[in-house]
Formats: sequence, C-alpha cells, structure tokens
Amino acid sequence: MLKHLIRKEFLQIRRNAFLPRLIIVFPIMMMCVMPWVMNQEVKNIRVDVVDNDRSTLSRQLVQSVEVSNYFIFNGQKPTYDAALRDIEKMDADVVLVIPQHFSRDLTLKRNPQVLIAANAVNGTKGSMGSAYLSQIVTAKVSPTVEAMQSKFATLFLYNKHLNYKVFMIPALFAMVMMLMCGFLPTLNIVGEKEAGTIEQINVTPVPKWAFILAKLIPYWLIALFVIVVCLVLSWLIYDITCQGPLWLVFVLAMLLALFWSSFGLIISNYSDTMQQAVFVMWFFVVCMLLLSGLFTPTRSMPQLAYLTTYVNPMHYFVDGIRTVFVRGGGFQSIAHQLLALLVIASLMGVWAVRSYKKNH
Repeated sequence: MLKHLIRKEFLQIRRNAFLPRLIIVFPIMMMCVMPWVMNQEVKNIRVDVVDNDRSTLSRQLVQSVEVSNYFIFNGQKPTYDAALRDIEKMDADVVLVIPQHFSRDLTLKRNPQVLIAANAVNGTKGSMGSAYLSQIVTAKVSPTVEAMQSKFATLFLYNKHLNYKVFMIPALFAMVMMLMCGFLPTLNIVGEKEAGTIEQINVTPVPKWAFILAKLIPYWLIALFVIVVCLVLSWLIYDITCQGPLWLVFVLAMLLALFWSSFGLIISNYSDTMQQAVFVMWFFVVCMLLLSGLFTPTRSMPQLAYLTTYVNPMHYFVDGIRTVFVRGGGFQSIAHQLLALLVIASLMGVWAVRSYKKNH
C-alpha cells in the first residue's frame, strides 16, 4: 500500500509542468548567484573631503583616501555644509574634515581633531566606512599607534582568508532546504482539497500514518538531491568543501527536511485554500529565518528574541552545519543540535499524522 501511495506522489510531481524544473533549477540558481550577493564586505564608499589646512601632510592624507580600494573619492568640498548636502542627496557616504593647523599640530606633537561624519541610514555601511577611514587617519596622525598595532599577529581559525562565502554557503543549504521542503508539502494536501482528489483517499481504508508518510518520503528524497547538488556546486564553483564528516551534513539535512515537510503538511491539514496555506507558511518561514542566527549572531539579539532559538530548528541546523562544514567538528560537537532537531522533527511528524482528518 505504501509503495503505491509513494508512486502516486512521484507521478503527481512528474506530471506537474513546474515542479520538476523548480526542484532542479532553484538550488542551482541559489548556489550560483547568492554567495556573490550575500556579502557583508563594504566597498565603494563615496567620500567627500573638506581640507581646511591645505598643507603637505593634509594632501598626503587625501591621497591615502584616493588610493584606497574601499573608497570612491568624490573630490574636495569647500565647506562642511557643502559636503553634508552631498550626504543628504545620497551622493556621498562619508565626509572627512581636516581641521586648520593640522600639519602644525602634528609637528608640535599635538593631537588634531579630524572629523569623520558618516551616513548611518545603512548602519553597516556607515560604521564600516567610518572604521576604514579612521584607520587611514590614525596611520597619519599617530604613526606610533600603527607601529604598535603592526607588532600584533592575528591568527584566523577555520576561515583563514576571511572568505565570506565559506560562512554563507552552509547557510544557503538551510535556505534551500527550508523553501523546497517547506512550501512544496504545504501546497500538497490543500492542493488536493481544491482539486477534489482528496475525497478519493478519504473513502479508502488507507491509514492516516501511511498517507502522511507517503507524502513525506518524496520530499526527503528531494532534500537528499538538493543537498548533493549544493555540495557539488560548492566544490566546483567556489572550491569550498566540507571540513568535517560528510555524513553528518546529510543527517542534519534529513532531520531538517523531516521538520519542514511535516510542518508543511500540518499547515496544509489546517488550511482550506492555497492562499491561506502560503501566507501562514511564509509567516513562520520569515520568523524562523531571521531568528535563526543565519545573518546575525543570536547572542546579539534581545533576551526575549534569543529565547525563541531554543525551539527554532533553523537555529540548530545553521549552528550544526557551520560547525561541521566550516570548523570540521565531529559528532560530539553537534550532538546537542542533532538531539534537538530529532525531538522537534519527531514531534512535528506525530502532529502531522494526528492533524490529518479523513473526513472533511
């Protein structure tokens, strides 16, 4: 019985003109495009300079800004107000104001006050841009500080070249799994309700557990296919491979697929239309994604928001797969994440069976 139900699900997927293409194209596009886009390195910061000193040292400082790879030099402005108008028109991101007597104060061993005004509408760009510019100014104003800093050696562990793709590619696995194994099951049962084919199942002696299991298994196989595609593309395009045991990546992926497919079927069981199911699923997807630590560290969240990570399977998956993929951790390193995912996914699976009612 179960074999025939699973065969029915695969026939429905194959006969759909859109789903097979989506299953193949979506993970490929995510892995080929998103690692280049999801990059928090800040470049091309537009800088206006107000040089009130017009000395040799101030011109050297301006030249240091011009040759930096992080900045686009907008030119010099006559006054601070003129530069501020560029920021207000979004023509500049940062303003550097060199005070009068800048060169004289440096010669007399004083500390001239250099003003850096940053447009912080985009907080990341404003803070990083001002930090980059502060380092250039510090190198000119306090060369002894720069000399002291050069004596310190920094060792970056696990991601030695600070390649942001190494950090984001495991997170993309989570996003692809969530969208593929979450939304497709969500539309499954409610789609059969709208088409009327669910009534044919309701009048058969098929047990609820067999019906739900037949709905889940195809998406577990789709999850395996998706994770294999992502791993292969990560290796071929970016030369980034898993540093830990590869089987742990598949275990994490299967547990996350069990959760999302079960959760999608739960929403489908309680929904009457596709529109209702999609909106409910989208609400939970956005909340779990933003609170998972995928983009920002969970410890930086407010305490109330941080408490939600204890019941968020995306948090456990992202934490676990980054530990295995980037750091090379073993089973002991992610035992807590595996146990949490297993418990949450199992509860969702039981709920999916119990929430399905054969009489609608």
